[in-house]
Amino acid sequence: MNTLSRRTFLHGLGGTAVALPWLESTGRASTLAPGRRMVHFYVPIGVVRRGFFPGEQDDVIPKGNLGNVMRSLGKQEPHFFIRKLEHLTPTLEPLEPIKDKVTLITGMDRPFQPGTDVHAQCASCYLSSARPFAVQGSAWPLDRTLDHIVADHIGQQTPFPTLEFSCNSHQDNKESIYFDNISWYGTGHVAPSIRDPRKMYHRLFSATGVQRFRDVSDLVLEDARALRKKLSASDRHKFSEFFESIRAIELQMERLELMKAELATAGFPEPPTARLPRGDYIRLMGDLMIVALQTGLTRVATFMVGPERWDTPYLFDGLFDQPRSHHQMSHNQTKMIGDLLKVDRFHMQQYAYLLQKMDQIQEPDGSTLLDNTLITYGSGLGDGSTHQYNDLPIIVGGGGRQIKSGHHINMPEATPLANLWLTQAQWMGVPLHEFADSTGTIDITVS
Repeated sequence: MNTLSRRTFLHGLGGTAVALPWLESTGRASTLAPGRRMVHFYVPIGVVRRGFFPGEQDDVIPKGNLGNVMRSLGKQEPHFFIRKLEHLTPTLEPLEPIKDKVTLITGMDRPFQPGTDVHAQCASCYLSSARPFAVQGSAWPLDRTLDHIVADHIGQQTPFPTLEFSCNSHQDNKESIYFDNISWYGTGHVAPSIRDPRKMYHRLFSATGVQRFRDVSDLVLEDARALRKKLSASDRHKFSEFFESIRAIELQMERLELMKAELATAGFPEPPTARLPRGDYIRLMGDLMIVALQTGLTRVATFMVGPERWDTPYLFDGLFDQPRSHHQMSHNQTKMIGDLLKVDRFHMQQYAYLLQKMDQIQEPDGSTLLDNTLITYGSGLGDGSTHQYNDLPIIVGGGGRQIKSGHHINMPEATPLANLWLTQAQWMGVPLHEFADSTGTIDITVS
């Protein structure tokens, strides 16, 4: 019996290629662990602490620009503890179906370099965490970010060492690149994120020189028919599911184009939010990221839900009847707390969607894509109204049996965020002993 390579690609007209997911018929189920992946899901402008952090639901809403205070004004238990993650706060409730596969980590801080706007280094320095004033010639502690350091060691195994996704649909680039990117090759050298689903689609599935959109499932149909004859019944079903997921992305692309065409004939300019409903747009970008991870196009990705301090409003479909500015709401938390809590929960729903979808994708050894991925929810601020760089909202999802999931870990005071980044780099197989301002690792892995 002929066996097919795990990395089988189907090629269609014009050079378009699709990498297949694992299929039983490509050979026996592997006893080797699948490659590990790492994703960072970034939420801008912090969170409403009373909705996110356990034990803070009755706290007074903080006021003022606290900057780099040592701890928050909320109730905090000063000592290290690990507890079962049982009763979820309102913002965390979307994680209920999968809470045994996530770990809430509280109490971690990150460096702030005085002399610059608090937002300027909020997202841009999130994954570098360099010590203040350690980077020469920079107004903020921005160094090569974690994703690229990990990719330096494992990126040669995939077509794309890293992929950078952004859900900033705004057309007005009113802020600098430091407000809109969390991935950096180094100080002053951004790894540009892709905002447009079509551009990301072409990057993943189209060969160089293909100028127009092509339906991938049509292009590879001849090869697909030949391959299907060699597959078992269960693999034919899995094969169909995979192509249906690609087709679903294509249909959303067509929907996006139709919306643009209709707006063009209506005689008024396209508003910034008129691409797709906000949730659909984020999930479409998420679907593209999952396909890239599933098929081995990359093992390292960053996913930025929105830009930092961008006052242009979004229409958060289903939440408000008028576009709203997340940043402006965060500065009026006392009056806007109900609306801000809705936004926080909305972002958590998108994160939960990715976790649940990844948990349904089977790997060669019977594990799931989520089991072999660390997908970290986080923000560069502990609270959007006070701009505090300490006590950050962090959730680590996935990791399977290698991670102590289903718990709430409260770290000792002043634990650097870089400790978690060092832990994740080591989990990915990178031989690092320190990272940025780290003082050690975090005990979330199973030895």
